[in-house]
Amino acid sequence: MNFRIVDLSVRVDHRSPDEPWPAEVRRVDHRTAALQRAAAFGITPDAFPEGLHLANEEWHLITHVGTHMDAPWHYGPTSEGRRARTIDEVPLEWCFGPGVVLDVSHRRAGEEILRADLERSMNGIGYTLKPGDIVLLYTGCDAYLGTREYLEAHPGLSREGLLWLLDQGIRVIGIDAYSLDRPFRVMADAYKQRGTKALFPAHYAGREREYCQIEKLCNLKAIGRAWGFWVAAFPIKLAGSGAGWVRAVALVPEEGKGEGG
Repeated sequence: MNFRIVDLSVRVDHRSPDEPWPAEVRRVDHRTAALQRAAAFGITPDAFPEGLHLANEEWHLITHVGTHMDAPWHYGPTSEGRRARTIDEVPLEWCFGPGVVLDVSHRRAGEEILRADLERSMNGIGYTLKPGDIVLLYTGCDAYLGTREYLEAHPGLSREGLLWLLDQGIRVIGIDAYSLDRPFRVMADAYKQRGTKALFPAHYAGREREYCQIEKLCNLKAIGRAWGFWVAAFPIKLAGSGAGWVRAVALVPEEGKGEGG
């Protein structure tokens, strides 16, 4: 079967405005690299073809820049009563599986995505979740990528909505927004009225129930179907880390119309 590959990952860029702690890069071009290497080896730059050597880049960024997967360790030191897994310990089997897009784009910035929203979306696509599925929440907030508005534009998954997905056997949940939880400013305002339960309810639920989340996805609309495709999102193997960058893609069958049209 032939597959169309849909890139679900955002581009990591220098000082991008849609990151609160943006990446920074120092680039060494081919001519500068020739000068540096020649000086190190006691030769002249013309020893390299056309005086050009190998370009290089030095990146400084946290593990939560760009499209990334959060491991249970990010949420807390323990999960389900055991030491929480770090990103290098996440089973690879969790990171590749059937994809399911749930449209929750009716939820506006700062609102909660409720269990009822998820069930309504499921009923609309005529699909039943099964263990091993990778659920992708479509908010449409990737339209704000590259702007400061992106950090405040999204809704967030409620605790009850998250636990309902985990009850269906889901291990990995993705979202095309900055965070799976609501914007921090919104949660901080809610905290003043409701207390600690208002802060990071989806993240902190990972201390009780083991799961991973993929944040800052994009192009979910380009998949073109709600199910009947595969998702691959393997994190970089960063020892002892709570998150790792992923190049998430959807593999969409092209033979016929397929399922989930």
